[in-house]
Amino acid sequence: MDIVDRKTRSRMMSGIGSKNTKPEMIVRRYLHAQGFRFRLHIKDLPGKPDVVLPKHRVCVLVHGCYWHRHPGCKYASIPKSNADFWQNKFQSNVARDVRNEDALRLQGWYSIVIWECDTRNETALLNLKKAILQASLWHSG
Repeated sequence: MDIVDRKTRSRMMSGIGSKNTKPEMIVRRYLHAQGFRFRLHIKDLPGKPDVVLPKHRVCVLVHGCYWHRHPGCKYASIPKSNADFWQNKFQSNVARDVRNEDALRLQGWYSIVIWECDTRNETALLNLKKAILQASLWHSG
């Protein structure tokens, strides 16, 4: 049972943005501080990736654990009310993510997913930097 009425919940959910989220801003600040230069949400690329590093041919996808279903994460819970709707919604989100990553790969882009919960972890951000540099070497080699 939800603690707010349907109309309020709908308004609350529609207010959740998909761009410039806190996890995305953490990743962008980190990458910029590390000397990476990037573009944001390029419309010509599948899924409009959050961060695009054209020099490295790398797209960084900052996924929210809840919306994109981070496996094994405590933040990837399923609401108790209207569970079938949410299950279908989450499945379509995950399927769309797979399609977008496949389409990016077919266009010659390397995509890296960083999960919302990992943006709070310095080691995960360091691993992101390493992954970008390795992908860059892979493309140039």
